[in-house]
Amino acid sequence: MKRYRTALAAALLTACAALGTTVSATADPAAPAASRAAARTPSPDAPHRGTVTLAHRPADSPAPGRDRAVRAFAEGRRQQAARQSRISGRQAKDADLTHNWWGVFPQPGTHDGIMATHSVDPAYHVSDAENFTYAPTTKAQNSCMEMVTAYWNTGDEIWAWDWCSSPGGPAKTLTIDAAFLATYTTTATGRPAYTVQMVQDDPSANQWSAYLYNYRTSGWDLLYRQSGRDQSGLDHGWDMFEIYASTNPSTGTGYYCTEASSTVFDSSAVQLRGGGAWRPARPADSPWTDTAPQGRDFLCPALRFLQAGANDHWTVRQ
Repeated sequence: MKRYRTALAAALLTACAALGTTVSATADPAAPAASRAAARTPSPDAPHRGTVTLAHRPADSPAPGRDRAVRAFAEGRRQQAARQSRISGRQAKDADLTHNWWGVFPQPGTHDGIMATHSVDPAYHVSDAENFTYAPTTKAQNSCMEMVTAYWNTGDEIWAWDWCSSPGGPAKTLTIDAAFLATYTTTATGRPAYTVQMVQDDPSANQWSAYLYNYRTSGWDLLYRQSGRDQSGLDHGWDMFEIYASTNPSTGTGYYCTEASSTVFDSSAVQLRGGGAWRPARPADSPWTDTAPQGRDFLCPALRFLQAGANDHWTVRQ
């Protein structure tokens, strides 16, 4: 299946002030789909509260190399736009860097909100400074932010990447540390995960809010809010696994292929809001970016891409 990404704007964006929180959930992959969704998905109508101060601006981050991460993210997406005319868009390479992705693309006119439960693995550590794994990462159609689970050599973080202002960079970040895990994740199957919701509050201003579910308080905490014009140049959303990877000469595969050999990248209970109601993502509105992805195109032949739901659940693992 052809990828649905079209031209991306050259500039990616950060944002002004907005504060945030986070939370998560997981579930038993062996459980029936209905009970799995119930276990992993908080009610979309749980209380929506104002911001909290667990996040920080990029400029306040002590992490060295953040500018490099921001440049890589922005440049990679620009390169991705230029490659959309290539068949299936597979194994897009520039120099020694491979950029590839797989998941579902919610289509134009199908939603004004998206929600999903995304796994995190604090044991996954990226060694190479040029390598980044964004998995899962999600964005709604025309939304002002993309919510990214970001693994890079400076640490593991949750980003709210701003698409409605300039210059580029994560407008809000959360470190995936012990405090985050203890407060904002649940481990129904031993796999921590957080639940994110993005909703359009004001269509006339294209105002969007990104919330993370707080399991301690049983409500949605506002992480980031922004309005304006979505500068991605795309008319659809995504929920996907994404890599920027180079080859480790000692193994012949991507560095991440070894470093994430025991990591499970999982996005479950993907839901879209339309007409005021939430429903699971479906084949008709959220097609797979590729129906038969190959691990070798991701510098990791052992990688498996599992369509765990149709089309509201995917898993990538070795």
